[in-house]
Amino acid sequence: QVQLVESGGGLVQAGDSLRLSCAASGRTLSTYNIGWFRQAPGKEREREFVSAINWARGSSVSADSVKGRFTISRDNAKNTVYLQMNSLKVEDTAVYYCAADYTPSGAVVFRRAATSYDYWGQGTQVTVSS
Repeated sequence: QVQLVESGGGLVQAGDSLRLSCAASGRTLSTYNIGWFRQAPGKEREREFVSAINWARGSSVSADSVKGRFTISRDNAKNTVYLQMNSLKVEDTAVYYCAADYTPSGAVVFRRAATSYDYWGQGTQVTVSS
């Protein structure tokens, strides 16, 4: 089992920044990719991939829609993954979730489908006003 708890969401204006945190606990995280997804208003059945990081190696990948604006990172000592979000846009408004994808093979393979992820946090709301 992996437990994930997100924090850091809030209401900001377009152009502002926010940093989301995902505190992880449980099994050895070195065999997981940790990803961020978001679910926009009116899209309750769709969780959009945002970014993911390989816990062991620190390599990462991001969606084109956030490249250059969002940065994912991790702090091994704190067992926490961060999503630094800069230059926020109204269309970034969503509930943001972090999730864990078990990757025991050692190869760094990032999956972008929400169904591939085994554990999820409860989500944190990000609202960007114009």
